[in-house]
Amino acid sequence: MNQYEQLRSNLSQLNLQNLAENLEYYRKLVNNQEISFTEALLALTQQELKYQNEERIKRSIKRARFPIVKELAEFDFNFQPSVNPKVISEFTTMSFLDTQENIIFLGSPGVGKTHLAIGLGVSACKQGIRTLFINCHELLLRLTRAKEKGHLERVIRRYERYDLLIIDELGYLPIASEDANLLFQLINGRYERKSTIITTNVPLSSWGTVLHNQAAAEAILDRLVYRSHVIKIKGKSYRLASAQN
Repeated sequence: MNQYEQLRSNLSQLNLQNLAENLEYYRKLVNNQEISFTEALLALTQQELKYQNEERIKRSIKRARFPIVKELAEFDFNFQPSVNPKVISEFTTMSFLDTQENIIFLGSPGVGKTHLAIGLGVSACKQGIRTLFINCHELLLRLTRAKEKGHLERVIRRYERYDLLIIDELGYLPIASEDANLLFQLINGRYERKSTIITTNVPLSSWGTVLHNQAAAEAILDRLVYRSHVIKIKGKSYRLASAQN
């Protein structure tokens, strides 16, 4: 193995495979005196840093478990004029995480609540923020199983550690009274410590009915709404509009 081959091997062993793959191109530029060694090394390391950052973002988005990856740039604000793009743009700075504020997207099915929540989640992943997306029904099933197995406290602590937790579709399926208590325990654990985004089609005043537990609903809302942005979307359904076209 000559020195060049050894260099490529060393780079691969250091998990710098992208740098190793680009090495030959810049070696020829240096040998042809088109660029200096320093310029070649700078370009290689810049490409490697960009590559590693892109891979980090991919891993972060995968771990967040989005059902589909949607960017905020894809959201049609003209179709939903009740959504202020400046407000959503401010959310992308993630400044609401610094003050442990929550966001509640409220509106009828199909108006883009989940798209906005995922878009903010993807923005958070790009900024290195530990994020998890989970459907409310799935979340409650997991908490119920954990309680039955005696692991509830440990599972709730795991959900509490996420800097941004996105709970999708609260209220789309009926929630039993005992499940409402489990949801309260989770929300209470994140209260004034971490931020939560919730999408729901149920007006806040009706949460007691949907949760079949007025006391738990009031306690959940007390902790969520204390520091939250409630975004009410009053537009038409994207899905219905697509079906009619």
